[in-house]
Amino acid sequence: MSDKPATKNLRNYLDLDQGKYVQVMYVWIDGSGENLRCKTKTMDFEPREPSECPIWNFDGSSTGQANESNSDVYLHPVALFRDPFRRGPNKLLLCETYHHDHKHTATNLRKSCKVVMEKAKDEHPWFGIEQEYTLVDESGHPYGWPNGGFPAPQGPYYCGVGTGKVLGRDLVEAHYRACLYAGIRIAGSNAEVMPSQWEYQVGPCEGIEIGDHVWMSRFILHRVAEDFGICITFDPKPIAGDWNGSGAHTNFSTLAMRKEGGLNHIYEAIEKLANAHDLHIKAYDPKDGIDNVRRLTGHHETADIKTFRHGIADRATSIRIPRQCADDGRGYLEDRRPAANADPYKVTERVVRTVCEIED
Repeated sequence: MSDKPATKNLRNYLDLDQGKYVQVMYVWIDGSGENLRCKTKTMDFEPREPSECPIWNFDGSSTGQANESNSDVYLHPVALFRDPFRRGPNKLLLCETYHHDHKHTATNLRKSCKVVMEKAKDEHPWFGIEQEYTLVDESGHPYGWPNGGFPAPQGPYYCGVGTGKVLGRDLVEAHYRACLYAGIRIAGSNAEVMPSQWEYQVGPCEGIEIGDHVWMSRFILHRVAEDFGICITFDPKPIAGDWNGSGAHTNFSTLAMRKEGGLNHIYEAIEKLANAHDLHIKAYDPKDGIDNVRRLTGHHETADIKTFRHGIADRATSIRIPRQCADDGRGYLEDRRPAANADPYKVTERVVRTVCEIED
């Protein structure tokens, strides 16, 4: 994974004085509900809050969010981060998307999520999302795997170290540091069970913040991968066969769960989640469960997609209670069902609606 010449040359220009001007890169979710788009605006001051940045627009007919005859879609700033690529005063700006009539686009799931989080604010919902992903080449073949073949079976790769056991660590380290610089609440990172598969964790975050930080962390991951000439996939089952899939395990707690005696509240939440299993499966990937069915098979540390199971320290479950939380009698639960390509706004909204009993 050598540094691309173009990236080396770019550094010479990024050192140039940019005067009083600031580059703000507007970032948004496109019509796929999975991919991100971006474009940059010059501003003559350094914004400190999203509200200081103007509403902008783009051609929605080129992103699957409008038709050619009425193509303008508007970008409403919602979350501001430091830019780890241009650095200095420059910013990354996460945006919601709206049509000209002020109605949100179909893939703007942040809007309804924010309403739900506001209704549940007195319960202080905390989240941590474990984002798994796989490094691949442009053909979708996992990075570092033999051409047309497979590496040794799973076993030595999870949290591994050493040549032949770890693939792509340079990219992972670059992403981790870029997230810290940007202000993402990244909590950790590790190699995963399948070779060239990795995970990082975001959180704890309260309410809407988790979705903002996960989406921007994904953007930064794709952008870092450009510099290494590697592609990223969040496909829930990138390689068929005896290989682990990729999830976005979602850790969740309310204030009551975190207090003394919270384990009782955790079990109450699990009962509610069990009764709404089908609703959650539909919310846990962009295709209403069609993607996730390839991953949730009852094998490779999953519960079958049609079966709701829970347990303590059991990774073949829908909901896992960490051993430490069971011992402490309080803490959080882990929902292991969300796919790696799930929209964190949709996932967290569904969890809060169910557990905090907020009607659809």
